[in-house]
Amino acid sequence: MPHILLVEDDDRLSKLIAKGFQEAEFEVTAAYDGITGLKLALQNNFDLVVTDIVLPKKNGLEFCNEIKALQPNLPVIMLTALGTTDDKLEGFDAGADDYLTKPFEMRELVARIKVLLKRFSQQRQQKVSVLTYEGIEMNLEQKTVRRDHTPIKLTPKEFNLLKFMLENSERVLSRSEIAEKVWETHFDTGTNFIDVYINYLRKKIDKDFEVKLIHTKAGMGFILKKDYESGTVQ
Repeated sequence: MPHILLVEDDDRLSKLIAKGFQEAEFEVTAAYDGITGLKLALQNNFDLVVTDIVLPKKNGLEFCNEIKALQPNLPVIMLTALGTTDDKLEGFDAGADDYLTKPFEMRELVARIKVLLKRFSQQRQQKVSVLTYEGIEMNLEQKTVRRDHTPIKLTPKEFNLLKFMLENSERVLSRSEIAEKVWETHFDTGTNFIDVYINYLRKKIDKDFEVKLIHTKAGMGFILKKDYESGTVQ
């Protein structure tokens, strides 16, 4: 479910848009000023931002400019009552990826969001061909893995598990999340297949190296992170 950040200071309009997003099966988080919107954007992993231009505390142009400087791959759609060519150019110059003039139809906004989500998803897939973390190098096109230039042979499932951990390095991953994202199945608490594969991966990624990277956080899951002396995260 795409997670959309909506920055709109008109409470009535914000609720109407949020309702439309929910009906389109988007998850939505709302902010009512530019400063709050910026904080939320930097603290969460949103798939897209929809923002008004005229906002309290920090206007939409400044907000968009700062977001794009920090997260250039986060698509932004601007909503505004300002519809002249110069206004649109100013919005695009601030980094907006699309521009919709009020009043608008919800169907059009949802359609534009879907187009941007698809375009940015394709761009990310094309750009990211090598994942790296602390000496681990995974080539997604050649399906190879090295650590400190030493080749490591992985099975397809081990490869996908390591890929998911590299994409989410330094974040605790629960067993249920790993099962859903890597195995595309709901986690059965009566089995320990996640732990088994984590151990397989540890033997290949960590066993012959002084610095251990795959750690267990008791009762919570696993994390790919440097600088833990033991196998548990404190």
